[in-house]
Amino acid sequence: MNSKTLILGIGNNLLADEGVGIHVVEHLRAILAESSSKLQNNLQLVDGGTLSFTLAGIIEDSARLIVIDATRLDAAPGTVRVFEGEDMDHFLGTGKRSSVHEVSLLDLMAVAALSGHLPQQRALIGVQPKKIDWSDIPTPAVKQAIPVVCDHVMDLVSRWTGIPMPSLDHLAITSRQECEI
Repeated sequence: MNSKTLILGIGNNLLADEGVGIHVVEHLRAILAESSSKLQNNLQLVDGGTLSFTLAGIIEDSARLIVIDATRLDAAPGTVRVFEGEDMDHFLGTGKRSSVHEVSLLDLMAVAALSGHLPQQRALIGVQPKKIDWSDIPTPAVKQAIPVVCDHVMDLVSRWTGIPMPSLDHLAITSRQECEI
């Protein structure tokens, strides 16, 4: 097992808001490009696409796991919620996740648990989609949620690892204005 935190964005970026996990990973890559090598060496950013069992090995090999995905939260579009540890397991187990993926996140978590390699520190950051239809651009509500999700990712990483995170205030504003999604 490596000591890295896996940040796994999942979704289909050709289905509007369903691709929010992928957009967040791209946004984080841009933000973290200017950060310390210590931080970069402790994170693994992965575009998980629409999931497949090939991701099980990456999850099992990670010390910590943060998953970002469009999730049915029964809330206003763009709402962001963080489910950490057992709360994540419970949320996934309730079947509220409407999956358009090849395999579900619950399936991947079960594989990791059965092998005894489920990361103890894990979280799901869910974003309520508005539109899941053909488009490579998220709706305005979900696009505005992307910097909020990035803040949650950085908070989790900082809390779990003790590694100071860069200030996102100036980066998020710049990225929000320049980010072509």
